Amino acid sequence: MKYRPVLLVLVLLSGFYYLTTRGASSGAPRPWVRNLLPAAASNALHTENVTGPLGAFELTEASAAPAFDTEEQQNIAVYKKALPSVVNITSTTVSYDFFYGPVPQQGQGSGFLLDKQGHILTNNHVIDGGQRIEVTLADKHKYKASIVGVDKGHDLALLLINAPNLTPATLSESNGLIVGQRVYAIGNPFGLSGTMTRGIISAIRSIHGPQNNPIEDAIQTDASVNPGNSGGPLLNSRGEVIGITTLIASNGADQSSGIGFAIPINTAKAFIDDFARYGRVRRPALDISTLPIGPDIAEQIGLPSDYGILIERVLPGGAAEKAGLKGGTQRAYQGNTPVMLGGDLIVAIDGQDVQSAQDLSGALNSHHAGDTVTLSIFRGRRRMDVRVTLSDARDVPTGPQA
Repeated sequence: MKYRPVLLVLVLLSGFYYLTTRGASSGAPRPWVRNLLPAAASNALHTENVTGPLGAFELTEASAAPAFDTEEQQNIAVYKKALPSVVNITSTTVSYDFFYGPVPQQGQGSGFLLDKQGHILTNNHVIDGGQRIEVTLADKHKYKASIVGVDKGHDLALLLINAPNLTPATLSESNGLIVGQRVYAIGNPFGLSGTMTRGIISAIRSIHGPQNNPIEDAIQTDASVNPGNSGGPLLNSRGEVIGITTLIASNGADQSSGIGFAIPINTAKAFIDDFARYGRVRRPALDISTLPIGPDIAEQIGLPSDYGILIERVLPGGAAEKAGLKGGTQRAYQGNTPVMLGGDLIVAIDGQDVQSAQDLSGALNSHHAGDTVTLSIFRGRRRMDVRVTLSDARDVPTGPQA
């Protein structure tokens, strides 16, 4: 009797071994064993024998295509929504060879439709100098484009085509973007139309554009960006445009290095609004040259605030001079760079703190030339508010300014 449990265990183990090994060797599990397997494992795969001159192959194939996961569904949704509004832009210029024979040269870039009337936004450097500009839509139809206007200072251009049944892009906001946010770039890298890449926002920073033009609050991304992407949309996870792809940090290699930049869409909105209102760009300006202030500099020169924008110079006849703002009077050096100290220190615009050049630029871009803003400043140790009517940047002498 005491051996009966041992014998029972041996019988069960022997039976299980027989069923599993004999079933496996025959290529099909016993019916009750099959019922113990997950349904996906028993039904999703099957084998198929292929015989040819090189011999026989046994292939394992899926019975049906698997469903897309949530992430894939989002990628597909963004692409389907945005693709009809993305265009390929070809700019043709004519140069001359050694024998003065005309030689057409083509450059390629991207852009996107703004409305059903055929307005297209792209980079100025995509079409700059072009004598013939051609736009290819997502449906492969081609149209000649005319230039409505350009903003070389922000590397933007507005084109127009005459075409039916256009699908405009949906524009979002670029204020409040967060590092780590998922983004998508669609364009025509190396002429490969309709290409989408994905990444995240890596940083928000000020940079210099292709023509050494300053781009405030540029969107840095690790989404793969290559030649031909310029002018195309940078999209959020809802397929809405948050930026215009413009630049690659390539360290000499003319291809993606994992660092690309886009102009924020709010900068483009201001450009578009100017053309709608005035037929040209009217950039609001304070007409000052400035020096950003941080805690270290503030402590060294004895400022009453550890942040803000110090006015180095007030441009003659500009908005700041008319409002009574003061520039610096004492020459000093920051490293090897000469600076002027003693001017007014701007710490807020309309009650919003100004802690960087990006804050100042963002505040100005939310206004138009002719608007009046209230600057909070320190003059010496005294804090005061000054009302300033913003000028049209084109109407004052050129130079470093805000």
